[in-house]
Amino acid sequence: MRKELTESYGYIFEDELINEIEKVGHKINVAEGDVLIEYGQDVTHMPLLLDGAIKILRQDKEGDELLLYFLEIGDTCSMTMNCCIGKSKSEIKAIAEKDSVLFLIPVEYMSIWMKKYKSWTSFVFESYNNRFNELLEAID
Repeated sequence: MRKELTESYGYIFEDELINEIEKVGHKINVAEGDVLIEYGQDVTHMPLLLDGAIKILRQDKEGDELLLYFLEIGDTCSMTMNCCIGKSKSEIKAIAEKDSVLFLIPVEYMSIWMKKYKSWTSFVFESYNNRFNELLEAID
């Protein structure tokens, strides 16, 4: 497992954080079309994508689904992070775009690692920034 985490996130996280991620998280495999989380569900884990692609959708006021973005290797879901930090229910639906491998981290570690690891803090803020910029580009 360490090899996969290091290959996908070693350029971002220091070895000590990789060790903690490996210790507290768990790996899952999902098939194309599997729903990972639905609107209104409790967010208990934050995903780190190791392989594959995940489609992130959100509902508009009329209930229609809008594609927000795709997660790829080395990504995490900024909308999930937002729910974790705000301790709110999921505002997104996540569907495996193809067979994928994820490493799930219990949400309680997000705030612990924000204080403990500069690389984690940078990763969280960079994820928000990247998704915000993608959304702005989509609007233009």
